[in-house]
Amino acid sequence: MKLRYYQVDAFTDRLFGGNPAGVCPLSAWLPDEIMQKIAMENNQAETAFYVLGESRRPIRWFTPAVEVDLCGHATLAASHVIFEVEGFSGPRIEFDSRSGLLTVRRDGERLTLDFPADEIVPVAAPEPLVRGLGAAPVEAFKGKTDYMLVYGSEDEVAGMQPDFGVIAGVPARGVIVTAHGRETDFVSRFFGPQVGINEDPVTGSAHTTLTPYWTRKLGRVELTAAQLSKRGGRLWCKLVGGRVEISGRARAYLRGEIEIP
Repeated sequence: MKLRYYQVDAFTDRLFGGNPAGVCPLSAWLPDEIMQKIAMENNQAETAFYVLGESRRPIRWFTPAVEVDLCGHATLAASHVIFEVEGFSGPRIEFDSRSGLLTVRRDGERLTLDFPADEIVPVAAPEPLVRGLGAAPVEAFKGKTDYMLVYGSEDEVAGMQPDFGVIAGVPARGVIVTAHGRETDFVSRFFGPQVGINEDPVTGSAHTTLTPYWTRKLGRVELTAAQLSKRGGRLWCKLVGGRVEISGRARAYLRGEIEIP
């Protein structure tokens, strides 16, 4: 069996920037074990699998270690393939997922994801997170899958050197660290050793948590964001009721075939 495979850099307008994702279109679902092995073999933070169709497409996401409920950058990458390679000309793409209906539309040179907003509650920052990150936050929250820790400055977030072995013991998908930005409304980083990703370059799904918080903090529903990984990424975010619109660009890097016996 031969499967088409693409690698796309998401949330960037330049090659070798943003967050690379694998994209694997399917005519029907493969066994979960095979999809997990493909994701492990590709060794990208996420590989998106979707079933081909002209209407609503089922989509799933796998890290090298586990399947996850939601992934922004791999959804953006899959949408880039559907628009640019498959030649889809409709106004928006619809995906069925474990997180419900997700849509993606063209906005000029950007693609805009429409995702459900996360609901966060204030918490005491778990001691292993504070120890693993090396600094206590000014605020801490827990969302559906992640902790979010707020710090006093962009420099503090940019300079963190986490102990991933300590962070990995915290029961969550991962931890978002964030602060008010100098050139953007807010900045962030995402650490997820629990799911096999020490630091994710650009995490679209984390912005479903970040955007509601910074909207309340800054008093505006449209915000700019930067993720401060080595590859870096830029995002445009908007809170619309209980949804978050997350926009970014994408660049294709690779196309090829996977051979499955």
